[in-house]
Amino acid sequence: MMYCYQVSSRRNFIRKAIGFTAMSVGASLLADAHPIDAFIPAPIPKQKVMLTINGKQTELMVDIRSTMLDLLREQLGMTGTKKGCAMGDCGACMIHVNGNRTNACLTLAVYNEGNKITTIEGLSKGDQLHPMQAAFLKHDSFQCGYCTSGQIMSAVACLKEGKANNRDQIKDYMKKNICRCGSYQNIVDAIEEVKKSGAAI
Repeated sequence: MMYCYQVSSRRNFIRKAIGFTAMSVGASLLADAHPIDAFIPAPIPKQKVMLTINGKQTELMVDIRSTMLDLLREQLGMTGTKKGCAMGDCGACMIHVNGNRTNACLTLAVYNEGNKITTIEGLSKGDQLHPMQAAFLKHDSFQCGYCTSGQIMSAVACLKEGKANNRDQIKDYMKKNICRCGSYQNIVDAIEEVKKSGAAI
């Protein structure tokens, strides 16, 4: 009985010690606690930006961290420009800025103040496809289609920059656009056809 009493007393002592320690730690934490407001992040600054997108001048309030890709897709709902690697390696997000092909994922929207932006949505004229779009359809220059808008934007730039004089030159220019389905030969065929047709681009 004496042994049982000693064990019981020891257990009570341990329980009380743990309880006292917990109360002390809790009180210390409460004393050091910061106001809840201290953990609310500050609002992200926005900046007014004037852009001309597909021929239409638009004034927007833009998150200063927003890329052109995010602006087009999330703020303007222009989802033709695709989000791929977000590192400028795949070419799925290719657009034209002042006529030059540009990875939309690598350029901040606020840095494009006053620039003229062209996306895949801006190539066609109503129901009339751009010659490059029509050539891609004719030559089956895509499979899953995810990279196609970026491929077409680069293909148009390839012609405008005079880099479509032969198949090797076209292939070299189009290196910045990855096609996981492997439609590369058909893409070159489409670019060659538009080049030979002399169609206005």
